[in-house]
Amino acid sequence: MNSDIALQESNVDVLKLVLVLLLVTGGVVAFYYFGEQSQLLRALGLLVIMGVAAGIGLTTTAGHRFLSFFKDAQIEVRKVVWPTAQETRRTTLAIVAVVVFIALFLWVLDWILGWAVHSLTT
Repeated sequence: MNSDIALQESNVDVLKLVLVLLLVTGGVVAFYYFGEQSQLLRALGLLVIMGVAAGIGLTTTAGHRFLSFFKDAQIEVRKVVWPTAQETRRTTLAIVAVVVFIALFLWVLDWILGWAVHSLTT
């Protein structure tokens, strides 16, 4: 009996997702079809259609998983210990110093190898 309910929910989800696809496609087509109308009105109409499509899409199982993912991500972001401004400045300066050092090293190495090749070929 539970498998019948799961199959029914799955079929309903598929129908909802097809409806979402049709709404989005229809909204984009209508946006360009009514090209002679005000762009503001066309954009607002497209936003309304996209909002309705998103609302329908979020009622599916995939939509619930999508919302759950973002809620979990928000919880994890709150747990992050962000560096202080001083730590950020120190880290940035260290990275810039290393990049400049490596750039100078590669420049000198390129110059030496170029000089060596030039010496060998002339």
